[in-house]
Amino acid sequence: MSRSAIADARRLVVKVGSSLVTNEGRGLDHERLALWSAQIARLREMGKEVVLVSSGAIAEGIKRLGWNKRPVALNELQAAAAVGQMGLIEAYERSFRVHGLYTAQILLTHADLADRERYLNARSTLRTLLELKAIPIINENDTVTTEEIKVGDNDTLGALVANLIEADALIILTDQRGLYSADPRLHPEAEFIFEAVAGKPELEDMAGGAGSSVGTGGMLTKILAAKRAARSGAHTVIVSGREEDVLVRLAMGESLGTQLLAVNAPLAARRQWLADHLQVRGSLRLDEGAVRALRLQGKSLLSIGVAEVIGEFHRGEVVACIDTQGRDIARGLVNYGADEARRIARQPSSQIAILLGYMDEAELIHRDNLALL
Repeated sequence: MSRSAIADARRLVVKVGSSLVTNEGRGLDHERLALWSAQIARLREMGKEVVLVSSGAIAEGIKRLGWNKRPVALNELQAAAAVGQMGLIEAYERSFRVHGLYTAQILLTHADLADRERYLNARSTLRTLLELKAIPIINENDTVTTEEIKVGDNDTLGALVANLIEADALIILTDQRGLYSADPRLHPEAEFIFEAVAGKPELEDMAGGAGSSVGTGGMLTKILAAKRAARSGAHTVIVSGREEDVLVRLAMGESLGTQLLAVNAPLAARRQWLADHLQVRGSLRLDEGAVRALRLQGKSLLSIGVAEVIGEFHRGEVVACIDTQGRDIARGLVNYGADEARRIARQPSSQIAILLGYMDEAELIHRDNLALL
């Protein structure tokens, strides 16, 4: 078995799931939070920088509000998050203070990461906190999120943060050992996957549905998070948080859980920001020739290769590029609004000025503003 990818990593993002910080959803498990804090303190002593993405706010809020079950209504979930976030950060602050470490609370939405200026500000803040040897504790800002600005789950948020700070590795702590070739609850013969390359399509086929009633993400979200983190060069380990001293053992080189390795060259910072857009205003459906030009030749997207314009967007916004089957292949900053894009779709660049009365750019999306997925 190979050496843990975490051993040589200097900057880590650690994501802890709901089942590992709560008493089966009934408020926070303070003893477990103390264990995580102690392990992260050990990592700091080993010279590693750590950002913590922790679930548990809604579960703590439900307990504090005296509710018997998790609500369904968005406004009630947001209220629970607001109440519970106080308890979550208070508990972590108390636990880390024992080890002489400062903590900092960061609440993010997808909108914070989709806006270039806010993205850069968030990165600068996180890097400064790490230089100050504080432990940033990150969660989605559930108090204000709507579907339009929602990241959706903390596995994805962990990957986005790994990309944001250019972390070396993402550790996803869960209540399962790691990834199997099939759901071991349904297929006892399933084989455990010790190591694989992040982003391989067969990994998504292996992943089953959500395994816990407490959290929101199953194994598939973890596989997709590893694929996303790999774009910035971060390796991912999916491992059971029930393992004793799991973080310290990984840092010392022990191979635990499933390692999903990043093997491709990291995307440049601007292209990484483009690729991390979960929500887009619209899409451009490309013909097969345009897909080949983007994927194989690194070309810009020309209007003649666009078969359909979907949604409404303005010039300069990020749009998705999809193939004929509707699969995402790229994200890019579009040079023309949706109405204009519809008028020039399927037309050569030489016709843009004739059709629109002007031509700002010959390309619909320039290759410098395009990130392949």
